[in-house]
Amino acid sequence: MKEEVRNDLQKKIDSALAKIRPYLEADGGGITFEGLTDEYMVKVKLHGACEGCPFSYQTLKAGVEQALIKEIPEIKGIIPLD
Repeated sequence: MKEEVRNDLQKKIDSALAKIRPYLEADGGGITFEGLTDEYMVKVKLHGACEGCPFSYQTLKAGVEQALIKEIPEIKGIIPLD
């Protein structure tokens, strides 16, 4: 992936996560963007209450991943990091 494309996507990802973050923070959690693979997979890390929550996988797949893909169609999915 070209550096220009990567930088543009990273800005879009940061913007999309900024929209999601308040919902996670309301429950005592948080999320950070950790990277983007050449396969258009977004690496994220959950923090706070979200980190150990038994529903964190559902939050990531049904919430975060779907919101990112809807806003940025190039994104193929997310990779949660521990």
